[in-house]
Amino acid sequence: MMKVDHIGIAVKDLDASMSVYEKLLNVSCDKVEEVASENVLTAFFQAGDTKIELLAATNEDSAIAKYLTKKPEGIHHIAFEVEDIYLEINRLKKEGFTPLSQEPKKGADNKLICFFHPKDTNGVLMEICQSV
Repeated sequence: MMKVDHIGIAVKDLDASMSVYEKLLNVSCDKVEEVASENVLTAFFQAGDTKIELLAATNEDSAIAKYLTKKPEGIHHIAFEVEDIYLEINRLKKEGFTPLSQEPKKGADNKLICFFHPKDTNGVLMEICQSV
């Protein structure tokens, strides 16, 4: 069973965006974390049972920086929490979904993550994640 863990939002200016979401959600940011392997700085907000993750590039080679050259700031991905990421990657591959990596990677928020190509998911980048 999967549940929505978080919604990732690509932003150009993390500090300015954090201010917007603190006002919008009426909560403080839970944590800011750098994921060096992805060249991204993240900020998490708890919104009910789901988190909002703001993503800002730390350099121009990051996937977020490249994304923002093609698209405006906004929803980048939806992440679903799973109990066993390895089993779920294999299940999704058998169903015809294309993972962007063959093995899960360490992501933000103490999770293992794997993204699936948006061409298979109606144009939406999907992520599965498992707490470590």
